[in-house]
Amino acid sequence: MLRLPPFEYHAPSSIAEAVALKAEHGDSAMYSAGGTDLFPNMKRRQFTPQNLIGLTDLEELHTISAENSANGLLIGSGVSLSEVAQHAGILRRFPALAAAAALVSAPQLRNMGTIGGNLCLDTRCNYYNQTFQWRKALGFCLKKEGDTCWVARSSPKCLAVSSSDCAPVVLALNAEFNLEGTEGQRTVPATEFYKNDGADFLNKTPDELLISIRLPEHEGWKMNYKKLRRRDSIDFPILGVATALRLENSGRSGAPGSTGSTLDCAEIRIVLGAVASAPLRAYEAEKVLVGERLTTERIEAAAQLAAKLAKPMDNTDMTLGFRKKMVTHFVTEALKEALNN
Repeated sequence: MLRLPPFEYHAPSSIAEAVALKAEHGDSAMYSAGGTDLFPNMKRRQFTPQNLIGLTDLEELHTISAENSANGLLIGSGVSLSEVAQHAGILRRFPALAAAAALVSAPQLRNMGTIGGNLCLDTRCNYYNQTFQWRKALGFCLKKEGDTCWVARSSPKCLAVSSSDCAPVVLALNAEFNLEGTEGQRTVPATEFYKNDGADFLNKTPDELLISIRLPEHEGWKMNYKKLRRRDSIDFPILGVATALRLENSGRSGAPGSTGSTLDCAEIRIVLGAVASAPLRAYEAEKVLVGERLTTERIEAAAQLAAKLAKPMDNTDMTLGFRKKMVTHFVTEALKEALNN
């Protein structure tokens, strides 16, 4: 049986107190919200904090507030994934985020896990997410205590994979992250929050606490999220596809091969998750669709361009060839479903 290492638990009553505790204890402390990913990692000794700073009692982190139409919605980082999945305002205005939250793990863990925790989820790898004894026998790895990336031994950086379901969606929705640390508050666009390095994957210092996520208004947009995993519950994604698009009337009549819309694509964002150490935006795929009628042929051509971003490695579930092929299929289906919603 794997057991948690010993630690002292702190229960601050304010964000300022939580940040001060982190500054006081330094590298020996970590923040803890739902703990659904942190505690298993502690049992495997990926993390061995001597102090845990609990965020459960911080009411400021547990609110969802509707801002004006220009500013959208503000979601506290401590809001549970279950609440994100079921919240009427999120379901109505940002259904792709509700769908992504509903697909994380299982109901019990969604009740405990938080949106902030999922957005800051540790990257995963078959060579990293093992017991301490297993990793020690191998000689450890580049992400933790070693100097070799066993996925690709010549790689100068860790190739562990981003496995957050919500991260691709907030990128597709141009979200912003509000952080607070010892140096004060700052706001980071979602496009700048993730770094494509499995060991150094967040634009966030260890002392900084994710306070909230702001989603700008997307009235009239169509959006979707699709997830590939071996089982329909529990499993992390081996592919996630988030899409958000806005249509406009060009004055042209419908064309053969259309997907049900006689409108042109004015704006579109396609983001792939679980194919690299950070969610990747498929800019080249978007370019072939902007200003065009979204016919089946164009969507499939765009999906093939998006699939070029996916370069599967032997560090997650299922075979490399299957995962590569499924990118094209999932991007195609995600766009078609978004159009028909």
